[in-house]
Amino acid sequence: MFFKIVKQANKNHLIIESMIVKSMKNTNKLLSLLFLILVAGNVYSQTLSQKAQISVITFGPGNSELYSAYGHSAIRVYDPINRFDAAYNYGTFDFNQPNFYLNFTRGNLIYKVSVQDARGLIEHYQDNNRSITEQVLDLTQRQKQLVFDYLQNNAKPENADYAYDYFYDNCATRIGYVFVEALGEEIRFDDNFVEEPGLTVRELTDRYSAVEFPWGKLGIDICLGMPMDKKLTNMQYTYIPEYVFKAFGIAQVQNNGEWQPIVKATNYVFVANDDNANGPVITPNLVFWAFFILILVISLIAKVKKFSLRWFDLIFFLLVGLLGLLLFLLWVATDHAAAAWNLNLLWAWPTHLVIAFMLVKKHKPRWLNWYLMMTAILGVILVIFWAVVPQALNMALMPAVLALATRATGALLE
Repeated sequence: MFFKIVKQANKNHLIIESMIVKSMKNTNKLLSLLFLILVAGNVYSQTLSQKAQISVITFGPGNSELYSAYGHSAIRVYDPINRFDAAYNYGTFDFNQPNFYLNFTRGNLIYKVSVQDARGLIEHYQDNNRSITEQVLDLTQRQKQLVFDYLQNNAKPENADYAYDYFYDNCATRIGYVFVEALGEEIRFDDNFVEEPGLTVRELTDRYSAVEFPWGKLGIDICLGMPMDKKLTNMQYTYIPEYVFKAFGIAQVQNNGEWQPIVKATNYVFVANDDNANGPVITPNLVFWAFFILILVISLIAKVKKFSLRWFDLIFFLLVGLLGLLLFLLWVATDHAAAAWNLNLLWAWPTHLVIAFMLVKKHKPRWLNWYLMMTAILGVILVIFWAVVPQALNMALMPAVLALATRATGALLE
């Protein structure tokens, strides 16, 4: 589930170039894209004209897929004299990388900056009903050239790759990094752009996914552990593109020894239509509470009618054990830092994989009763202290833990 979510979360970046081509509506735009590719691919040293401008583009969240829920950011360089209009996108990666799938599974994610036709990129997001805001930056000619030279050098094949981190070094955090690296002490960010400081990574992520994508939130909450519950500094909020926009909104740049706002104009290129998306009707809470009630009723009937549910228990414990094994491997066998110290392992024990097959034996070892008793007792204790566990466990998992405790008790009493 985790890898499916992550793969979806980057789907827009994986196919963005092909979508740009599809979005071209006339020959002139196609020629513009071909010209841009020629320039980006072969010419890395170019002098910007006095008419050139550099801007930060923020694409608003979408509500069609989980990957679109957080928005996107890019840097635009527009020079009408040189007929150059490029978007520098730090959210792309290449399936053709050596050992791509192995590295992806292990959490060794290599992203890169790509140079794309800015107009095509904007049209793509507009066609997908995503709000688009452009912050035109008030830079001197020298500063524009410094930023542009940095971007062009960074876009070279030998420099384009970087080690991606979902929350601390992604396509949004790279935007501010570019300007700090290019301008040095001539730019400064004020961290007072956060209205609600002190949120954890999980809490901030939930702001963008919990309502419309509860199943996606469930997957994240299952697979990612206590690092997600670390409180963010204000500047660390910028892994979300909306906060990149806010950070630049109050940032300053030095001009002739004087500090001034870096944004000279904010253009609302496109405002998305409100389609009143409210999330799915069938939510994890609904499904898992219904599942628990069903398990409770069936277990009571089985006790009264004196029939065994051992084959059901085999499947149930097997699935929970497989989940536990996945969580354990994500923690110890991959570089997914956010998957460490996952307290879902308090109930999803990998040992259930072995126990599952013992539950169907006619002659069970005596220690199995102790194991089942511990499973039931610790499950109930976890539910009682659910709200104070250091990791914010998903509330929809509470009935699943109760269902597991119920069947552990049922198997013990058989």
